[in-house]
Amino acid sequence: MKPENKLSRVLIVGGTHGNEFTGVYLIKKFEQFPQLINRSSFETLTLLANPQAFIAVRRYINKDLNRCFMHQNLEDLTLSSYEDLRAREINYLFGKNGKTPVDLIVDLHSTTANMGITIIVDNDEPFNLQLAAYLNYINPAIKVCGLGNSGRSYDSLRSIARFGICIEVGSVPQGVLNANFVLKTEAIIYTILDYLELYNQGKVPSFSNNLICYEYIEKIDYPRNEHGEIQAMIHPHLQFKDYEVFHPGDPMFLTFDGQTISYEGNSTVYPIFINEAAYYEKGTAMCFTEKHQITI
Repeated sequence: MKPENKLSRVLIVGGTHGNEFTGVYLIKKFEQFPQLINRSSFETLTLLANPQAFIAVRRYINKDLNRCFMHQNLEDLTLSSYEDLRAREINYLFGKNGKTPVDLIVDLHSTTANMGITIIVDNDEPFNLQLAAYLNYINPAIKVCGLGNSGRSYDSLRSIARFGICIEVGSVPQGVLNANFVLKTEAIIYTILDYLELYNQGKVPSFSNNLICYEYIEKIDYPRNEHGEIQAMIHPHLQFKDYEVFHPGDPMFLTFDGQTISYEGNSTVYPIFINEAAYYEKGTAMCFTEKHQITI
């Protein structure tokens, strides 16, 4: 490994969404006990990304901060919402041409969907995939989700660094601390930091380069009427079944008058983010993924 490939600065981010308390309180813990995240071969920084939304116990103040990092938007000074200003400030501090540019961003999130412990990668960057594969090797309960087809590699906070991953845990209600998921997220952070230390020293142990990855295909909206009002709920047979196989003909929605709407696709899929509370406004009842085994 060439010395220039070493990572020199890592940023751990919590509170990109202000009502996702797992990341917020881990950031507060690390700021109080920085020795927990200090490693010898690189600098570890922390960021509470959306403090005003956290104070308000809201996902955001004006718009979703995790959609504000498109390059042209960061350059557009006419965008003046709180989150647009915050995105520019974060990019100025930590972006590739920033004051203290970071090599890797670890963005901490929680979901109301039954996702368990998920590592999200936004692209096919080998470093990101190898890190995700290592985490899955250390803890096989971890699922890896690839959002390469979703556009997240262009507009998310973690997109401003050379490398970036998201730790997504749930099911956790908005504005609630769940100790179980806080502890699991914290353990993954330490595993990531230890891995980076080994990486910088050229001492990463050999492990399987095969990885099960759930690759994003598309988002599915709720049935709606001409006024945009939801006309059906997630079917009880599908609720909490994130990452479980979903066949054509399986029940997908239940209308308010008791009618079942089935999945009419032609292929088997694996739904995730099923009934995510924050996605109602985004026209998303769930996301469909395909299950692939990839070789890194």
